[in-house]
Amino acid sequence: MLIDKINGDTTIAMKSQDKFSLSVLRMLKSSIQNEAINKTDDLSDEDVIAVIKKQVKVRKDSKHEYVKYDRMDLADSLDREIELLSRYLPEELSEEEIEKVIKDVFNKVNPTSVKDMGLIMRELTPLLASKADMSVVSSLVRAKLNK
Repeated sequence: MLIDKINGDTTIAMKSQDKFSLSVLRMLKSSIQNEAINKTDDLSDEDVIAVIKKQVKVRKDSKHEYVKYDRMDLADSLDREIELLSRYLPEELSEEEIEKVIKDVFNKVNPTSVKDMGLIMRELTPLLASKADMSVVSSLVRAKLNK
């Protein structure tokens, strides 16, 4: 399981005195524990992946702000954190693969306007949530609906 890999890597970081990795992994474990408490049962790998994606997204948003205010030292640190967290995420689908799944869902749902965006996203989320950046999926769906 993914949580076991994270725990093992935390132990390795402790033994090798890698303070940066240890700090990031402890923050991640804390977020995973909070999610487990909120969910009130054991987390699946999909749930852990969702927590990791959320942590990566928060860091990307923060990085954008740091770059905006010319704090490159902090932005570089966040880059390292994102890189470390991304090791635990599955390989993301290419844009072509995402478009193929979107096309299949479009054939199934037969949307008539942009108002059907919610229906389409409801179908796509279980299929792509752990395999793709949902903001990219959303923008591709919106572009396809606007054609």
